Amino acid sequence: MSQGLRKTLWAAPYFIRKVANILKQAKHKNYAQWVFVLPAMLVVGALLIYPIFSSLYYSLTTKHLIKSTYEFVGLKNYSIVLQDKNFYRAFLTSIIWTICSLTGQVLIGFSAALAVNRVRRGKGIYRTLMIIPWAFPSIVIALSWKWILNGVSGYIPNILVRLGICSQLPQFLSDSSLVLLTLVFINVWFGAPMIMVNVLSALQTIPRDQYEAAQIDGASHFQQFCHITMPHIRVVVGLLMVLRTIWIFNNFDLIYLITGGGPANATTTVPIYAYNMGWGTKLLGRSSAVTILLLAFLLCICAIYFTVIGKWEREDK
Repeated sequence: MSQGLRKTLWAAPYFIRKVANILKQAKHKNYAQWVFVLPAMLVVGALLIYPIFSSLYYSLTTKHLIKSTYEFVGLKNYSIVLQDKNFYRAFLTSIIWTICSLTGQVLIGFSAALAVNRVRRGKGIYRTLMIIPWAFPSIVIALSWKWILNGVSGYIPNILVRLGICSQLPQFLSDSSLVLLTLVFINVWFGAPMIMVNVLSALQTIPRDQYEAAQIDGASHFQQFCHITMPHIRVVVGLLMVLRTIWIFNNFDLIYLITGGGPANATTTVPIYAYNMGWGTKLLGRSSAVTILLLAFLLCICAIYFTVIGKWEREDK
């Protein structure tokens, strides 16, 4: 054994005792939680702070993916983006996409959680089967649905024609009047299981004696739902809605892999608009301006969500 290694092993107990003493003192000074959460904060900060501030900086310049030089132009990129009608069309598409997807996911996931919670036998089997869509990677889901809904040889279009429901093969992915609703359906199918699992976990924390007391008092199932179930799980549902709103509004891979934003920009959302701006026209500065606007919008939405959730938490105390 080398002398350096021998010294290191000899000093190890000393350092362990020093760390333990620091944590012990931190506990008494009420900042132990910050000591434990600091490593995670450093990692998150490194992964978030640089991209955000670099995007903010580039949004104020003429940064180009091909040209090596660029100039500072202030808010010119924001002005150009806010005057582009295609941006507003993409923003409206994102709003419709998010509201419809979130509503469908919450309604179906919440209903499924209530149903599975009442199952007495085989609850684990039902929960496992219903989580399957969430377990698949986005590329598998996109390519599978693209094959199923293909307007020539797709399984569902041909079944609809054979059953006499449609006179000709419906073009779910190329008809501008159907494509966005089709993507919403796929996203609901994909995201509802996550809502179901989390709501089901929250439902199982509700004390059963509260329902038994309510039944003795003659409360109906609807009254039990309004006065027992919802107050216990509304914070969980609110946090799920915050997360799903962010994820759905920022969703890129599912839409891009299935339609690429088409046909005729019918499914071009803000993330796809920013991608096309950055990698299509190579205008990274203008694309960064789009992403900063998207970030500001989502921060405002989250502020509203957390205001409501904070009010619920204060009422529960």
